[in-house]
Amino acid sequence: VQLVESGGGLVQPGGSLRLSCASSGFPFSDYGMAWWRQAPGKEREFVAGINYDGTRIDYADSVRDRFTISRDNAKNTVHLQMSSLNAEDTAAYYCAARAWMFLTTPNYEYWGQGTQVTVSS
Repeated sequence: VQLVESGGGLVQPGGSLRLSCASSGFPFSDYGMAWWRQAPGKEREFVAGINYDGTRIDYADSVRDRFTISRDNAKNTVHLQMSSLNAEDTAAYYCAARAWMFLTTPNYEYWGQGTQVTVSS
């Protein structure tokens, strides 16, 4: 099983980034996917989740209306489009997978290694 995040980097406040998570080794179209993040000295927190067929989506209040999660089951990939970024969004971002439905608690079967997002001028 592999979950490989990409797309992180340094961005100015107010800017945008698009994260991707390429998945392999499990039946992606049967799995709920989610993005989590962890800032230094803080607990890992839920950012966004999408169920196996994309019919249910949820966001943390702190990112709602700024971030958009999507998935492409044909390419085994989940994306996180982030806009209006601010310093509080600085963190390592992780994708995670569990069967059928995402959770807002960290009970996932598989995790990626993370990609760093730094918002700074």
